[in-house]
Amino acid sequence: MGRDVLLDWPNVIGYVRIGCVFAAWASYHTPEVFVCLYGTNIVLDGVDGWLARRLGRSSRFGAWLDVVVDNLGRGMLWSLLYQWGWLVSALEWCVFVCNHGNSFTSIPPLVRAINGFWTPLGVWVMGGLHALPLWLYWCHWGSPAPPIQILGTLLLGAGRLLALTAELWCVWTHIQYLTSPPTAPPE
Repeated sequence: MGRDVLLDWPNVIGYVRIGCVFAAWASYHTPEVFVCLYGTNIVLDGVDGWLARRLGRSSRFGAWLDVVVDNLGRGMLWSLLYQWGWLVSALEWCVFVCNHGNSFTSIPPLVRAINGFWTPLGVWVMGGLHALPLWLYWCHWGSPAPPIQILGTLLLGAGRLLALTAELWCVWTHIQYLTSPPTAPPE
């Protein structure tokens, strides 16, 4: 596997996702178009990984591209929604850097339980990460009814807070790794 990985179908889906994110950004003031484009980005986020595993074409580049597109899309939306939205994006990029430092020797059970779509808590967290900013965008434009807005925001917000616990653990663990005494190289 070399440069041909750039044109693997799962990665092509990643490039389509980038197009959806930029097109959504351009259509921010047209909710029907924005939700369709951003929602397509979210759905394709699940398709690219599934396809990579199905075709046996998982790659480090594909894993990297997937997270870059996730962070790009959510960061764009958080920043468009709120003046402080860049803080959420900055934390997610920081976690991305920490995760690619391979500094984790053990993962606590809670973090393991909320990592991905493989557990009920993981589904809740993924909903908080991916759906909360889109939900808040929808609420910003006046839909749905206020009681539903509150309920949806609380449910998805709690999922996002669970993600925050894992993100803070990740950053703190990486800081501990970076500040620990270096180990002697093997002789």
